[in-house]
Amino acid sequence: MKTRIERLQAGFEKQYIDAFLVTDKTNLRYLTGFDLEQGDGGLLVTNTDAVIITDSRYQEALREFKSDEVVATITQDYWGDLNKICKGMKVSVLGFEDTLSYRTFERLDDLMEAAIVPFDRVVEKKKMRRVKDAGEVEKLRKATQLHDRGYNYLLSIAHPGMSERELALELDYWMKKNGASRASFPTILASGPNSAKPHATVSARHLKEGDLVTLDFGYFVDGYTADMTRTFAVGQLDQRLVELHHLIDAAQKNVISQLKVGMTGNEADMLGRKPLEDAGYGDYFNHGMGHGIGMAVHEFPDSFGPATNRYKFRNNEVVTVEPGVYLPGVGGIRIENDVLVTHMGAEVLTKAPTGLFVIG
Repeated sequence: MKTRIERLQAGFEKQYIDAFLVTDKTNLRYLTGFDLEQGDGGLLVTNTDAVIITDSRYQEALREFKSDEVVATITQDYWGDLNKICKGMKVSVLGFEDTLSYRTFERLDDLMEAAIVPFDRVVEKKKMRRVKDAGEVEKLRKATQLHDRGYNYLLSIAHPGMSERELALELDYWMKKNGASRASFPTILASGPNSAKPHATVSARHLKEGDLVTLDFGYFVDGYTADMTRTFAVGQLDQRLVELHHLIDAAQKNVISQLKVGMTGNEADMLGRKPLEDAGYGDYFNHGMGHGIGMAVHEFPDSFGPATNRYKFRNNEVVTVEPGVYLPGVGGIRIENDVLVTHMGAEVLTKAPTGLFVIG
């Protein structure tokens, strides 16, 4: 079986390049196993070699790093040394990730004797990060299991009078205490009218009787993150909102029950969107049905929705499914699971119940 670096190299001929520069730190970690997340530099991959180019802050870590494929160059002049290495290896055309900052691009454009050519998400697409191997799937299972437990913990301590901020801090402490390394995005914990904002920030508002509370959180476990959303109630809820929660829960299940390899993004989206539109809530569902997930909380596809008719699901992709409805001044409901797409259908990795839970 080819290594990840060998799979990247295999595409060079079709891309008409001699080498490829990786500057996205998550992609660098995916290809090499080395974490340069807080550092500068990049990874140069040629037809025969892979070289991490960084500075002396990583010298000791690289000395301990064991790899049969990757070597390192320690320097204070990343791109000057990149040019020297490419010149020595007779690289005529160098591909690079188009997420590179403009400042770095200008530096490369001035320095490089090789022609430089931008590429869009070479590592993220196709059969690399987009499609998970067995080890990656197991890490995502582990991450979702911790999120299931974290949600159950939050429900056990939540009560009327707690503030959104207090509850979010309790969850953050519990997740990190029980195996998470850090959050993959700022936790959304929104109550009452705040929950009508899909990307609400945690506030000092206190939970009150009759509130909807939406919790959307993601944490890294062994380098992979889950992404989970549940909406629960504080005390007795207006019957219309209870019925809306049931409708969104059913819409999500409708997507997951039919999701399969080869289905297009817009087909999957419509399975969950149409029931909400038919019930009169179409204007209140204002985001995509889901997105890819793995080493980052948003991976390819960044979103699948009504306009993604060219995107087709592949075997062993992991995506979220997250329909939601947001009623201004009232509240919002979103339910999100992480799902593994296979030839046999979709496997739900997130196991916490999606039904309406009532606290208080």
